[in-house]
Order: sequence, then structure tokens, then C-alpha cells
Amino acid sequence: MSIETLIAQYGLAAIFVGAGLEGETSVVTGGLLAHEGLLSLWGTALAAVIGSFAADQIFFFAGRRYRDTARVRRIAARPAFAKALDTLDRHPTVFILGFRFLYGLRTISPIAIGTSHVPARTFIMLNAISAAVWGVLFTGIGYLFGHSLMEAIDAVMPRHKLLSIVAIIALVAVVMTGIRRWRRHRSNAARLTEADRVRSVASTDGAERTPASGDLL
Repeated sequence: MSIETLIAQYGLAAIFVGAGLEGETSVVTGGLLAHEGLLSLWGTALAAVIGSFAADQIFFFAGRRYRDTARVRRIAARPAFAKALDTLDRHPTVFILGFRFLYGLRTISPIAIGTSHVPARTFIMLNAISAAVWGVLFTGIGYLFGHSLMEAIDAVMPRHKLLSIVAIIALVAVVMTGIRRWRRHRSNAARLTEADRVRSVASTDGAERTPASGDLL
């Protein structure tokens, strides 16, 4: 059985699972494979949309059904959980539409929303819209960049289609890993800056409340 047949048979299932559990890398890779004719473009986009939508619905209903359990309470103790709820309170519609694009909040946000008072019907509707935009966007990115990448790699490795595809997938994995590390660094830096600010304010307040030695006399 050829590699093309294997990808054609199991590729969309992998995109479906990867979109829900892994994220952009699997969907961008699916777009690249669609560019090479190994997957259907719209089939890939649809698998990405449904996979992302289904995963976040599961997380949402898990948060709603098990909000009082010890496991969800442990998740709720994380700073990202409080940040998700705070943003949800201030911008509910925008946050539900955009959380899957936010590093560090993507998985925990639907659980947090599930513990809130957002109606299930509202979340389903907004989640469907967001998943559709996300799935089509990243599939399209993979498809469009696939053309440029294939031209560049074919110039180096002509008539080696399989090696070209493997090289592209590896490149996508490296790029996405780099982006994630950069986002994680920014998130950690922002968290440390906020912690320093809070400590500074607390120290200032403490100094203001401490009476001078002369005041004690």
C-alpha cells in the first residue's frame, strides 16, 4: 500500500483528532497535504472544524457537569483559569469567539466557560462560528504556503515528491514549535511582570501603613 493511499485513508481522521487535541500544526500539515492532492482541501478544512468544535464542546460540558468535583477545582486553581473567567466577564462574546487563538488559554477556557453562567446554546453557536473560522484559516495557511514551499524544495530535490512532503511536514513542526515557545516565553514574561507589579504595590502599601518611629512616641 502506497503512502498516498495510507494518507488518503487515515489522513482526515488524523486531522480531526489533531485539531481537537494538538492544534494548528496538524491542520496546517493537512493543508500542505491537500495542496499536494493527498487530501481533499475542503475535507481537511471540515475535519479541522468539526474536530476543534467537538473537543471544545466536550471540555465545556465537562466543566458544566463536573464543576463541583475535586479535579475541576484543581484546574480552577490555576492562574489561567481565573484569567479566562475575568476576560469572559468583561468581553463574553469576543472571548468565546477568540479563546482558541490565545496561547495558554485554549484548552482551559472551554472548561472555565462551562463553570460559568453562559447558556449552553450560546456557547454552541459561538463555538461553531469560531471553529469554522479557525479550521478554514489554518487549512488555508497550509495550502497557500504549500505552493511556495514545494517550489523551493523541488528546486533542491526534483522528482522526490515523498521526500519533499516529509521535509515540509518537518519544517512545519519546527516552525510551530518555535512559535509556541515564543508565545510561552511572552506569557511567562507577562506573568512575572504582573507578579512584580503586585509585589511592588503591596510593598508600597505596607510602607505607607507602617508608622514612623517618631509617630510612636
